[in-house]
Amino acid sequence: MQYIIVGLGGQGILFTSRVLGKIALKRGENTIGSEEHGMAQRGGSVISHFKIGPYKSPLISVGDADVLLAFDQNEGIRNLHFLNDGGHSVINVHKREAFQNENLKKYLTKRNISTFLLNGYEILDKHMGGNYLFLNVLILGAMSALGIGGICFEEIEEAVSSLSPVKFREDNLRALELGRSVAHGS
Repeated sequence: MQYIIVGLGGQGILFTSRVLGKIALKRGENTIGSEEHGMAQRGGSVISHFKIGPYKSPLISVGDADVLLAFDQNEGIRNLHFLNDGGHSVINVHKREAFQNENLKKYLTKRNISTFLLNGYEILDKHMGGNYLFLNVLILGAMSALGIGGICFEEIEEAVSSLSPVKFREDNLRALELGRSVAHGS
């Protein structure tokens, strides 16, 4: 399984890679990854390439990723080209109308890419007092509920619980459950 995880500096991309890595290692699977940091400390672009399985190179070629997790709408759109035909994405959106662009719709249809759009900021405003620190875990919860990525909710829950600092553990688990509920339509 090959994941591209994108967003802006400070959105928890590296924590998400650690969660996926912990799950893979617990399963006894090989894991390899690489991060590209632009101006991450100033809210710039961050891309994590993450692979689970018998891979030798950490970088994912254009058109090879199975899953795209995007914590920022613009970074999500900018990195759709990494997905393989039939790939899946979970994208945090702030303007859904961007996905009504005819060229983008044709591209997604032609490549049979499934896209789950999540209004993460609105959800976190409503249910977690606007604390966007938990956006990454919200998206992981949605991913598991959608049945993409080959990882079940319980595996993510266990990894998030063990990797979260104590002061954030309860909120991380709450956001994870919230992401699952949103994806299930609850």
